[in-house]
Amino acid sequence: MTAFSLNPEQTAWCAELRTLADERLRPLAEKGEPGRVNRPLVEALGELSLLDHLFAGEGPGAASAARAPHAASGALGLCLLRESLAYACTEAETALALQGLGAHPVAAYGSAGQREQWLAPARAGRAVAAFALSEPGAGSDAAALALRAAPDGASSWRLTGEKCWISNAPEADFYTVFARTTPGAGARGVTAFLVPADRAGLTGTPLDMLSPHPIGALAFDGVTVTGDDVLGEPDRGFRVAMTTLNRFRPSVGAFAVGMAGAALDATLAHTARRDAFGAKLKDLQAVAHQVAEMATRTEAARLLVHAAAAAYDRGEPDIARRAAMAKLMATETAQYVVDAAVQLHGARALQRGHLLEHLYREVRAPRIYEGASEVQRTIIAKELYAANAAAPQPVTPAEEPSA
Repeated sequence: MTAFSLNPEQTAWCAELRTLADERLRPLAEKGEPGRVNRPLVEALGELSLLDHLFAGEGPGAASAARAPHAASGALGLCLLRESLAYACTEAETALALQGLGAHPVAAYGSAGQREQWLAPARAGRAVAAFALSEPGAGSDAAALALRAAPDGASSWRLTGEKCWISNAPEADFYTVFARTTPGAGARGVTAFLVPADRAGLTGTPLDMLSPHPIGALAFDGVTVTGDDVLGEPDRGFRVAMTTLNRFRPSVGAFAVGMAGAALDATLAHTARRDAFGAKLKDLQAVAHQVAEMATRTEAARLLVHAAAAAYDRGEPDIARRAAMAKLMATETAQYVVDAAVQLHGARALQRGHLLEHLYREVRAPRIYEGASEVQRTIIAKELYAANAAAPQPVTPAEEPSA
């Protein structure tokens, strides 16, 4: 299998996931309240062993993940999982992704005690996790974060400050929190902490956002954390954040591709049956060409996502560039495809409850979170110039004199 084709096992698994999402998860999603954590949905993801794929080979429960189909393994398996769930039920996909983002640092960097206490219930869907990185003045610029961790004795700190636009806040059971332990040290002075939601001094407020999933702000008023709460090493939290984001960025692209695929299929069905100007919509060249463009861009985005995930699984050195390209291409493409689908459906697509109305609200946020499109372009350019500077430079032929 290459990054550019799926084997029969993978294709069958994707079809199985779409059916599972449609029949088992969508009914739970429809009973949830927009902007709130849907705990029955998260628990169902655990009961169906879907959350295991987020942490395959890491921490308690690794054995159950090891029994998963080979199609589900690695970063590519995560991308197939997210794309398939997004196609049929975006709420289920988002709940799964947020759980992975919040708990992955515990799986990858947590102590044995942290993993035993928090990772097992997170995998089972009984404990809701959240990734608390963004702040009012430091979104994608993680090195500029200002939540202060002031020393309080030999091996403890007090957290003071704010986090904002945190998915699953303020209803999560625990947070992966990034705070500044060394002032003026940039990215090198950040530490990651595992902070239970009931820790004294920690409060939260829900935010009313365009996206229907839960997002909130957190306030830290002298919240005590100790060495037992550190994820990884003190002052090395930036590595924890970037490792987590690099793992999930290609799969953010998969989420976007899933939405684009759903919008494309809805458009194919609609334009094939809709009468307009004495023919079917699909028979109008302007419509047919638009649909062809939607399909081509979606497939290109899918291939770039799969290539980035396969490179991650192989441990290739240019993961940051590939992950950024995948997220950039896929999220921008999904925005284009969903918008075009709305245009071809007309006013009916703007009615509350319509699939495209839902996708139109969902598709906007991925172009911002986990690094806005502009940040992805910056990462790509930086990686390209660094690689160019490190590579042997070709000998340039002397210019011929002009005539």
